[in-house]
Amino acid sequence: MAKRIGLMGCGTVAGYGHLPALDQCPDLELYSLYDPDEDNLRRQQERFGLANAFTDVDQFFASGIDAVSITSPAPCHLQNVIDAAKHGKHVLCEKPLAMTEAESQEMIDTAARAGIMLFTAFVARFNPVSKQIRSLVRDGAIGEVRSLRLIYIWNCHGMYETGPDGQPIIQARRAGRMLEGGPLVDCGVHDIDLARWWLGSEVAKWTATGAWVEDYEAPDHIYLHMDHDNGAHTMVEISYTFTHTAADPIYHLTYHLIGTEGLIRHEMENNLLEVRNSTGTQQLECTGAKNFDDMYAAFARALEKGSSDELPTGEDGLEATRIARTATEEAIARRRS
Repeated sequence: MAKRIGLMGCGTVAGYGHLPALDQCPDLELYSLYDPDEDNLRRQQERFGLANAFTDVDQFFASGIDAVSITSPAPCHLQNVIDAAKHGKHVLCEKPLAMTEAESQEMIDTAARAGIMLFTAFVARFNPVSKQIRSLVRDGAIGEVRSLRLIYIWNCHGMYETGPDGQPIIQARRAGRMLEGGPLVDCGVHDIDLARWWLGSEVAKWTATGAWVEDYEAPDHIYLHMDHDNGAHTMVEISYTFTHTAADPIYHLTYHLIGTEGLIRHEMENNLLEVRNSTGTQQLECTGAKNFDDMYAAFARALEKGSSDELPTGEDGLEATRIARTATEEAIARRRS
């Protein structure tokens, strides 16, 4: 019997990713919605034809759900998990797990006390390319991986949007992400998590340098350097101001994994995934990006088994949050000094 899932937070990421995947998952039933914003709530309720939609959190949890997916803004995640724990519901929570390391730890501790599972929705792990890269690394296709270059520079949907009068106004979604910590905290946690997951090695130390195109406290373009326990080094470059005011914006996403026996290279915009080593160059299939369907299939299996070796844990979310937040704060402090 399919598990009934309640979703908390009916905003943009829920609309394009989570809700369609939940609606199509054969082993899960999209059953209830919660959002304190009535407009967001009713829009998604009508779109998916759901009987259960609530602005009251206790009514939401009393609706007969088995588990929850949290897709609300990051500042809401802690309270959402506290509410889920109070009602004994397992959780899949969007990234970043929380606003701070302390909040992340509180979420983990709260879940443990309540005996519920807490997973972090690092959907990038489920991308076909990400899974292929992990298999290649594990199979020794390029020997020992010593250096990773993970670059994602884009405009975060642009600096401006069209206002009610047809004139340009500051785009609220992008501005909100900058106020919550900037690109490393928001999207860079994916790269931090992928580096740890691909290498199977924790981050021992890190440092970061920021660049400011705009005058937010957080840098809108940032470089993170991480040294892993196994001696490998990861460089993450991430930006929200790459063509953010251009009429014709572009983006650039590249993964380079440099090993003792070769190179794994991925370029999203060129639909490229290849391995170059001593046996030659192997071009691999490069399909898909954010794979919410596979992530929710893994969530369904976790709910059935009571555990998961596929889904990122709350601890994975904490580690990415800790690195991203402290690195961003370091870059801000360096600018002030």
